[in-house]
Amino acid sequence: MNTKFTDRDESRQPAGASDDDAAVRAETVTRLERSMGALGTAAVARMESRLSWFRRMSAEDRSWVGLVAQSGVAAFVDWFKTPGRGRPAITVEVFGTAPRELTRSVTLQQTVEMIRVVIDVVEAQVEELAAPGGEQQLREAVLRYTREVAFSSAKIYARAAEARGAWDARLEALIVDALHGDREEGLQTWGSALGWSHTPVIAIAGGLGEREGEGALDDIRVAARRAGHDVLAGLQGERVVVVVGVNEKFDEASAPMAVAEPLAGMFGSGPVVVGPAVTDLQSANHSVRSAVSGLRAAVAWPDAPRPVLAEDLLPERALEGDSVARRRLVDEVYLPLRNTGSPLLDTLSVYLEHASSLEATARMLFVHPNTVRYRLSRIAELTGHIPSDGRGSFVLRIAVTLGRLSERGAAPDE
Repeated sequence: MNTKFTDRDESRQPAGASDDDAAVRAETVTRLERSMGALGTAAVARMESRLSWFRRMSAEDRSWVGLVAQSGVAAFVDWFKTPGRGRPAITVEVFGTAPRELTRSVTLQQTVEMIRVVIDVVEAQVEELAAPGGEQQLREAVLRYTREVAFSSAKIYARAAEARGAWDARLEALIVDALHGDREEGLQTWGSALGWSHTPVIAIAGGLGEREGEGALDDIRVAARRAGHDVLAGLQGERVVVVVGVNEKFDEASAPMAVAEPLAGMFGSGPVVVGPAVTDLQSANHSVRSAVSGLRAAVAWPDAPRPVLAEDLLPERALEGDSVARRRLVDEVYLPLRNTGSPLLDTLSVYLEHASSLEATARMLFVHPNTVRYRLSRIAELTGHIPSDGRGSFVLRIAVTLGRLSERGAAPDE
């Protein structure tokens, strides 16, 4: 279409315009008014034939779209017949007829496609709609009006996206706070409102450091979603807590570290702690509490990797007052040793007290050093911690101490 288009208001009557131009405009307006209903109906019919997504919409949404198309045609005719009126009030006259929820059923790209369909319908009938000699005038008016429709559409969707983003951020913060506390009701509903679908779920906690809060949260969200994860992120003072619904390509065993490693650099300086994988959002409070507890206690292990599993911080968490960590050390380390009989537990105690010396331990127990070696290997198999390793010996010592305290009547969580 070779239509010349300028930014000036073509619907204005220029000073000195001939009575012939006014007569042509008036006749075009009359024809447009007679054809308004037919144009709106034709536009909807064209959408049904050309736009597959429109055919899949609910009857209610299709009716609203049809009403918007009818309103758009009517508003154009009203604007065209009033020279000197200036820019049309698109938002009020056209989109004001549709409910706000329609912006969630129809995307901005789909709105642009609808506008193109309406333009095609009108332009195809310009020869019949315009009075003789008024074809160019009508074409240019249609182009200017549809440009305003496009700009107004973009503004509406920008406002909706901004409001949705603010609501999502508030809802994310609410969920993160609920997971850290005792409130579990409503979590699945809130998660569904954010489109949450993936499992397993892990929590990651880290410091904000020198980073700006919203900037850090936005970076984490973008990186996690780019990897295909669901994500909730919130600030708790200087602490950043992130809950991730893991992409199904990650298996549950490797998910915590595989997901956290690419995100760790987006937290501020200091430790980043990863909670255990859980089955769903409803159970995520366990992972969040473990991660936050680990973050508080991580200062006691300056050489901890970054990120570090909350499970690897059980001794520090226990010393810091975490009753769950104390109980786990007793149940998973001390009790398996005690239940095998006294030799393993006695050997470990003597070995730790004598600076991890095989020979000194063997002399104290009146056994061969190879017997000590065998018992130490059994201890490693049972507990997952190697007595001769610096970190392993620390975990074992704390577990044995807590276990003995628990057997004297002081519960491990008191």
